[in-house]
Amino acid sequence: MKNSGFNKQALALSSAHPPFDVQIVRRDFPILKERVNGYPLAWFDNAATTQKPQVVIDRVSYFYEHENSNVHRAAHELAARATDAYEKARDTVAHFLNAPSAQDIVFVRGTTEGINLVAQSWGRQNLVAGDKIVITWLEHHANIVPWQQLTEVTGAKLRVVPVDDSGQVLLGEFQKLLNLRTRLVSFTHVSNALGTVTPAQEIIAMAHGVGARVLLDAAQSVSHLHVDVQELDCDWCVFSGHKIFGPTGIGAVYGKAEVLESMPPWQGGGNMIEDVTFEKTVYQHPFTRFEAGTGNIADAVGLGAALEYLTKIGIHNVAHYEHELLVYAMETLKSIPGLRLIGTAAEKTSVLSFVLAGHSNEDVGVALNKVGIAVRTGHHCAQPILRRFGLESTVRPSLAFYNTYEEIDRLVSTVKRIQGSKII
Repeated sequence: MKNSGFNKQALALSSAHPPFDVQIVRRDFPILKERVNGYPLAWFDNAATTQKPQVVIDRVSYFYEHENSNVHRAAHELAARATDAYEKARDTVAHFLNAPSAQDIVFVRGTTEGINLVAQSWGRQNLVAGDKIVITWLEHHANIVPWQQLTEVTGAKLRVVPVDDSGQVLLGEFQKLLNLRTRLVSFTHVSNALGTVTPAQEIIAMAHGVGARVLLDAAQSVSHLHVDVQELDCDWCVFSGHKIFGPTGIGAVYGKAEVLESMPPWQGGGNMIEDVTFEKTVYQHPFTRFEAGTGNIADAVGLGAALEYLTKIGIHNVAHYEHELLVYAMETLKSIPGLRLIGTAAEKTSVLSFVLAGHSNEDVGVALNKVGIAVRTGHHCAQPILRRFGLESTVRPSLAFYNTYEEIDRLVSTVKRIQGSKII
């Protein structure tokens, strides 16, 4: 199996960071000491949300203890501290994504709100009847529904790129969907249901070849792979803090400066205005134009702490370790009679969706929980791609860099006992 997140260049880059030691990393996450039903917690629900290191927990607590204030405008000390912390977090996000400027970063509640922002602002302004929006079969509902809603308003058409039996995007079919009426391509970097790593750079270049704008959903990739928005050349990139070891309710949109400048505000209110009269409102320049009202200041600061933490470990170290863990997990799971892995693309990371013959997915999840193993069961807000494989749901263990080989062994041995119909 190939690994797009790890190569010789990654080895060179990872040498700038301390050697990766999973046991040392695990000490940074207090919740991993929890016991569930008398067993050590094995957290394999990382595609849904990741756990938080102590530095993130402490940073959010410190904000409320020492810095809590609304940001900007006020002259008092706490406002200055809060503003400095908030804008430092924006700088951190920009650096993490290699954005040209912190002013290219907009704080939102998460990936879903980020996609909706682009749909309602750029989309309503730029799409007309007959235009095309292209997505893929791999998308999360959050990258389907906003575009469906937009087509109902604008008359634009939604087109979907198929995938092969391994779960990889068919670039030849994508090329057939592209023409001069293609105005937007929006796709996931990593599938939350299958773990497929899409050929993002090729897709973006192909879309730009017909003049389309491109939104990259990086919710599932930023914690596993290096995401460089300048190298990828996407027009927007969105991700959620809670999927990259940060707090819930916070995320970010990167947008090219000229694109953000052309977009009207989506929501109105305080902070995003330059001047208001009863006759007319003059809006702030991006990024402020898109941050109406009081933002999630403390959790933005917590997101900054999470990205700094991950940067210190080294995303290439993470990619290397997780790839080896993924290969081991896939090989051992495939040895179980009656187990079918869903999503076997050569370019893959983090996700181990499966079904087990003779057992409902929910029953498997419940049985795993009895021994402290947390997995997600269901459709994972990605019903179209599961139906592509003839399924309505899967069992989905998903990995992070704090998972271990021992936890994989626990998972596999438990699934084997379930398959053997033994009582757990």
